[in-house]
Amino acid sequence: MVGRDEQIDRVEQALRKANSGHGGALFLVGEAGIGKTRLAMLAAEKAAELGMRVLRGRGSTIGPMVPFRPLTEALLSLFRGRSLPEDSALTPYRPMLGRLVPEWGQPHAQHGDSLVVLAEAVLRLLAVEGRDGGCLLVLDDLQDADAETLAVVEYLVDNVEYQPILVVATIREEPSAALDLAHSANRRHTGDILHLTPLGRAEVAALVAACLAVEPDAVPPSVADRLFADSAGNPFFIEELLHALVSSGMLARGVHGWRVVGELRVEVPAALVRGIAHRTDRLRPQGRALLAVGAILGHRFPLSVVQQVVGIDDRTLLAQLQAGIAAQLIMPDEPGPDWYTFRHPLTAEALLAQLTPSDRAQLSGRAADAVEELHPGLPGQWCALVAALRLAAGDPERATLLLVDAGRRALAAGAASSAVALLDRARELSIGGGDVEVRADVLESLLPALAETGAFKRALELVDALDELGGAGLGALRRAALHTQLAKVAHSAGRWSDGLTQIQKARMLLGPDAADEHTAPVDTVAAFLTLDSPSPGRTRIATDLARRAVVAAERVPLPLVACQAWQLLGTLARGHDLDESNECFSRANLVAEEHQLPILRIYALLRLAGNHCLADGDTTGLERVRQEAYRLGAVTVVYTVDAILAMQTVLFGDYATAGQQVADAERAVTKLHLVSILRYVLLARATLAAHQANRPEMERALAEFDRWDGAHSPELPLAIGLARVFCALLEEDAEQVRLELAHAAVVEKENPSTFHLAGPHGLYLLLDVLAGRADWPQFNEVAGAAASRMRWNRHFVELARAVLLGRACRIAEAEAAAAAAREAGECFPTAYHLGLRLVAEEADAHRWGDAEAWLRGAEEYFYRAAVAPAASACRALLRQIGASVRQRRTGADLVPGGLRALGVTVREYEVFQVLAERIPNKTIATRLHISPRTVEKHVASLLVKTSQPSRTALTEYAVRTLR
Repeated sequence: MVGRDEQIDRVEQALRKANSGHGGALFLVGEAGIGKTRLAMLAAEKAAELGMRVLRGRGSTIGPMVPFRPLTEALLSLFRGRSLPEDSALTPYRPMLGRLVPEWGQPHAQHGDSLVVLAEAVLRLLAVEGRDGGCLLVLDDLQDADAETLAVVEYLVDNVEYQPILVVATIREEPSAALDLAHSANRRHTGDILHLTPLGRAEVAALVAACLAVEPDAVPPSVADRLFADSAGNPFFIEELLHALVSSGMLARGVHGWRVVGELRVEVPAALVRGIAHRTDRLRPQGRALLAVGAILGHRFPLSVVQQVVGIDDRTLLAQLQAGIAAQLIMPDEPGPDWYTFRHPLTAEALLAQLTPSDRAQLSGRAADAVEELHPGLPGQWCALVAALRLAAGDPERATLLLVDAGRRALAAGAASSAVALLDRARELSIGGGDVEVRADVLESLLPALAETGAFKRALELVDALDELGGAGLGALRRAALHTQLAKVAHSAGRWSDGLTQIQKARMLLGPDAADEHTAPVDTVAAFLTLDSPSPGRTRIATDLARRAVVAAERVPLPLVACQAWQLLGTLARGHDLDESNECFSRANLVAEEHQLPILRIYALLRLAGNHCLADGDTTGLERVRQEAYRLGAVTVVYTVDAILAMQTVLFGDYATAGQQVADAERAVTKLHLVSILRYVLLARATLAAHQANRPEMERALAEFDRWDGAHSPELPLAIGLARVFCALLEEDAEQVRLELAHAAVVEKENPSTFHLAGPHGLYLLLDVLAGRADWPQFNEVAGAAASRMRWNRHFVELARAVLLGRACRIAEAEAAAAAAREAGECFPTAYHLGLRLVAEEADAHRWGDAEAWLRGAEEYFYRAAVAPAASACRALLRQIGASVRQRRTGADLVPGGLRALGVTVREYEVFQVLAERIPNKTIATRLHISPRTVEKHVASLLVKTSQPSRTALTEYAVRTLR
């Protein structure tokens, strides 16, 4: 660590901060061999001294890029032989962590969540491990890491500030995504860059002296000068070149210390290669073969594979390993006893440079055979490694198949960027020749991988490649399946017309007599595309397609397709028959259970619980689903339920709790980039503001909703009905209500909503009836739908029924309908009082209900809620029907709600408070600076309003009330 005092101080400061709970990130940047790894190793040593947990992993350029390899190595370095820590904070994230350490996963786990969810899982794991003293994550050679690893690292760097975690990463100072990440973090002040610069002349001399175990002044000046000049101050080059000088005898130890023998002849970088070659030449042929095979496998290699290729016994293997260690070429790799690593990454590259092309091809083929024999099925990273070995061995056909398999596995594990890289390589190898079925396999896997990475444009451009496969003789069934894949991509991209075009091509290829196993997937994708394509008849067409898909999928069977289609049918049935919707979701649940599809099962349970909540306003089922999703690690489902519960809490009128729920959910889903859930949470935030007549906050929330493409999303009707219309009603702005209703009508006509609380089946019907735009025919049409029987809607529908019955002089029936409305709406206080305020004038005009009591209750509610326009409107209507109206003086909010509901004024309440002291009227008058006659007047009014028989009884009532 010569010349690194400043950097060491920075590392120690960061470690102490992490040890005390304040994390950070350090990027050690410099050229290859400059000492980044040694500084990182020093950080690990010092962290261990502080009692911190230490994890180490490394990127690699040798062999194919393996998703999450540095992170997997890091976790194994600490957890090999250990199970996942038992901590409730990790429970829902266990399936994601199973991507990195398979034994931590769960049987049949599905990894459909984003990389950000995986990054959050790693963050929580590190936080748990560092809870008692901090945690250090060292990632060496980050410039060679895959895109998924970099995404996780960036997330960690941005979120460790208040965690006991220090991230230390080494990066070569050359253009790379990792270096861009470091500079970006530095600009955001979430990570610091420590540049390791070349050593100066004096520092080179000090380093050489340390290597030779002498004082700096005992180093021959010519040696220090030459090494300084030829190494450019690079410590690794200095050490390697110094080793070559000693090995060649040009620098020798004599009686009087080290001296130069002959002329110093050193070249860089060829000298580095020669130095390593010189060291390997001293080994036996078996030792050289061992190192060559190790280099073929990468910078770290398993002894089992090397031994299989070289063909030596355990005793000889051990002897050659010891020789390699003594030559400072290799060393044991800490994560496992069977693994070794080269001392420097450049060592493996230098060894490969010594091999002839034919030797390298031969060794690669033998290594591939050995891996396949030792690891049947090529689990984990072995598949990608063997693909690279087969390619190096001159077998591109087998390499292509393996790359396709590796790409599929990477995509299944959520590593979409790595999947694209692997499949792109496979496509390059397959273009211009090879089996057309293999080319189809590549394309079939590449399309969803591109969609997962958001490269929709590039994916859709592959339609030409699909047409080329048709010209090359690919069968119609395979081409139809590929067109269906393209349709899925188009659906994900929101390009519904392009998707339907691909569906049409798939159907043409299949023909009218295609088997169910081919038509069912096409119909399912077509149903989803149709449902999301703005059109008046979309729900009917989507229903027909989904029903046909279900029948075919169950006949084959295709459980995944059947489960998806049943859930779509349940969603479509929700608006017209809740029982049918529940039956569809129950069928989806049974299929998912039978075929072990846990994520689809939890979604089916979520939708069943959602139906129950819509019908009765009961969120118990949703809470149970959330617990089950949490147990399974279905994080997306957990946050979906959180969003629904937040919206329900808004409708229940518990605005303080709802505000906290919305804030928590928005923070979480924004952090995890769950866009569809985020839009719903933003609608909950807008609804929360609208139901408090807070238009500025509502507009801010809806502007954020639009920023996430809300104006073109299925949730738009909710933004109008639950937020904009509601806010305008509370503001008593009739013109704004008219404009919003007109907008809602246009949106609903162009694209009927599957969000059934938006208004057409409840609030809008009541407003149309009150305005004379709807009578019994329109009422019966709307009220006959299942959506109108959902509890939120039922409240408004029953009020509309009461109005129509009252106009028909069917008073008893009108009052029964009003009672039904109050029963349905009692759990939605704002909607309940708004509804009563809206119908009170009709009730008074046609002599049904209790308009005065309704208006007084609504006025009290809106006054306490600080919704002044609605409260003022209630007071105006009270005057209009001839009822007395209480004064609203300053300080009225200090009067308890029960007394305020009785009409007790601020001044009367002041008298009421003093009465509890059991003092006479004259003393009260003196205390309050008013006349005794005024006190008598207030006491008389209090007796009437509180229905007390005497002043004594009123006094006792005051004592009890105030207590």
